[in-house]
Amino acid sequence: MVGGTGAPYGLPASFPLSGNSPVAAAFRTGLPLWLSPAELAQYGVTAPPGSPGAQPWDGAAALPSDVSLGVLPLGGDAKRLGCLVVMDKAPDAFDADRRHLLELHADQVSAGLEAVAARVMARTERRSLLGPGLDTLRGGAFTLMLGTGRIDADGQVLELFGIAPERFDRRVETLLECTAPDDVPALMSMVEPGRLPFPAQQLSIRIRRPNGELRWLSLRCRVLVDAAGAPERMLGVVADASYLRPSADEVSIVQRLSAALAGATTIRDVSRVVVTALRTPLGADRVAVAELEADRFVVSVLDPPGPDAWPAVWRSEWRSEWPDASCHAMPSLESVIRGGHVALWPPGAALEPDLAGIGPGGLAVLPLPAGGRIVGVCLVGWEEEHPFGPEERSLLTATAGLVGQALVRAHALDAGHELATMLQRSLLPRKLPSLPGGVAVARYLPATMGLEVGGDWYDVIPLSDGRIALVIGDVEGHSAGAATIMGQMRTAIRAYAVEGHPPDVVVSHANRLLLGMETDLFATCCYVDLDMEEGIAWFVRAGHLPPLLRYPDGSTEELSVEGGPPLGVAAEGEYPLTEVGLAPGTVLVLLTDGLAESATLHLDDGIRRVRELLATADPADAGELADRLIGETKRRDDDVAVLVLRYDGMRVRPTRVHWTVWRLPDAVMHARRFAARTLRSWEVSEELDVALLVVSELVTNAIAHTQGEVRLDLTLAGDRLRIAVNDASPRAPVKPTTVDWESTGGRGLLLVEAMSASWGSVPLSGGKQVWSEITLQPDEQPDAEGAPAGAGGRREGREVP
Repeated sequence: MVGGTGAPYGLPASFPLSGNSPVAAAFRTGLPLWLSPAELAQYGVTAPPGSPGAQPWDGAAALPSDVSLGVLPLGGDAKRLGCLVVMDKAPDAFDADRRHLLELHADQVSAGLEAVAARVMARTERRSLLGPGLDTLRGGAFTLMLGTGRIDADGQVLELFGIAPERFDRRVETLLECTAPDDVPALMSMVEPGRLPFPAQQLSIRIRRPNGELRWLSLRCRVLVDAAGAPERMLGVVADASYLRPSADEVSIVQRLSAALAGATTIRDVSRVVVTALRTPLGADRVAVAELEADRFVVSVLDPPGPDAWPAVWRSEWRSEWPDASCHAMPSLESVIRGGHVALWPPGAALEPDLAGIGPGGLAVLPLPAGGRIVGVCLVGWEEEHPFGPEERSLLTATAGLVGQALVRAHALDAGHELATMLQRSLLPRKLPSLPGGVAVARYLPATMGLEVGGDWYDVIPLSDGRIALVIGDVEGHSAGAATIMGQMRTAIRAYAVEGHPPDVVVSHANRLLLGMETDLFATCCYVDLDMEEGIAWFVRAGHLPPLLRYPDGSTEELSVEGGPPLGVAAEGEYPLTEVGLAPGTVLVLLTDGLAESATLHLDDGIRRVRELLATADPADAGELADRLIGETKRRDDDVAVLVLRYDGMRVRPTRVHWTVWRLPDAVMHARRFAARTLRSWEVSEELDVALLVVSELVTNAIAHTQGEVRLDLTLAGDRLRIAVNDASPRAPVKPTTVDWESTGGRGLLLVEAMSASWGSVPLSGGKQVWSEITLQPDEQPDAEGAPAGAGGRREGREVP
């Protein structure tokens, strides 16, 4: 039976599904019927005026012969709820615009019935939703002219908004003034210029009536286009949606959150309260809370906490316990923050992958406001498709306001700690470089006790000839001053290393630099110079903990590295070198004492515990290994820094030869001959002339403009040929801005630039290196032997590994 309410003209309260009535036909087919009086006569529904009242359809009295009938099915194919029946005596009762409005109203009624069924009938006895239940879904209609902004609204719409008909000026702004500010952006997006028209759109909004009452309204509309296909007008229906008011469960979530935030005194506490309050009640799969610092999102809590559960941009920025990412990396998120309103994105929304990956089934973004600005953001994501109910927007909006205020309070309590942490975070490397033949990862954890931070630091520095430098250190004390000294020492050691100084010289220079600073603080460090091709490492230790090794068989060792005094203690301190060979599959771990020592843990016991964790960890994932090493340090009275390198060895080693150029009249000719023999032996043919031209220019410049030794280096690595000339002058070459092409000089660097894929100059100890890289043709193979030394120079080093 299809149920309904009694109506004028004696419509029955129900219709048999197998009957011949228009109501049963529309219900069975799921298609609306628009029947004129003539079409109704074919159903036997109407009777001629004055004739006796026959009962041709399911026992109902016949309708007058001048009545038109509209029947619209309610609900989808999966769940049909009934039919909406509309009667009218007008000659042209159902024109195109009225049909659009009635179809929207039918959708409105269907949604309301489904919501009432879900939220009322589940708690009470089974009863009909029609009658009084349908009264709450009655609404009004409006027509908005998109070109002028003029709106025609019936009395029911004005009554819902609380506007007297005589005061309505037909301006759409008058209705927008009544709308809750959080809902205005979503409402305006439906008619924004340039947006393609959709067949139908729906939205739930809140309006504030003149008496202060906050009322939920349900809006459904269609945008109609003109003959040229441009949006012309919007037809819509508005209905009361009081059934969308938050339920008791939703109110209790906000109450519990408010009570928990009252006791949260730190940023971390606030973030954990948010995760606890939202993830389980909302059935979410991911929750992230982040603060806004300048143009970056600084995460305070992720749940789940592992990097594998989050998209690539978050994993790539995982420098310490939590990642922090640039706002510009996620424009959609940045746009929501600027707008300051809760955004709900359904599955398939047009988002960048690094944002869509947080919630493939649905994503909620909550800007966290406080004091007239946005202080943070909360992201809630679902893996499976999540239908957003209108009540969720209200719940999340209320949550955002509470959390934003709590973050501001927490900042006021630990402002000093936050300032020092931000300073230290800015002084550490944002990301580590990709390495040939290995993987390096680092983790840094600030102390959880006290309001100051320490001076722990780490760095990975690419050097020339397939070498890298690893350094980890710790400045004495816990203060912003210690963090400042840390930043200066890290920068100085990087500069000395890039200049090409040996490891012991790098550390000695850093020691003298710290002694010359206006500070009484000292620092410890461990510096490693590693040849990634040969696996040979040179260690220098300045008062720091010795490094740890995990061998391919799983055994571990605390390296016996001879050490010198801490930096900044003795002007004449000596820092001896210790050489160690690394086999592919070896893991090198550099750490600070915060990981291995505390008030309740002796240093020897701490080192033993770290070695046990290292022995049982899986080296296949260096990041997971580093996480495991620091995973048990919950409460810390000192900072923790860990630098992990997994040495894999280089599968294809570069081929290198060196040539010392003697200062003879024909030195350039001999250098060209040496280069030609070498390149032919390497089967480099297509780019031979270009390479010899670059050799001539670089060697000529070195001999003509410098004094002392000149050396030519040739390196073949895959499809790249590197030509480098070292000399004893620290002055970098200067490319001329203008050249007299009739002169005999001044064009060398211009030719090098034109012939090279890239070129440049780097400082070396006591001099510099000018280099050029040339891209080779794919058929030129790097598998040949080097050539013997000839006249005019001395060949050095290794040609074929």
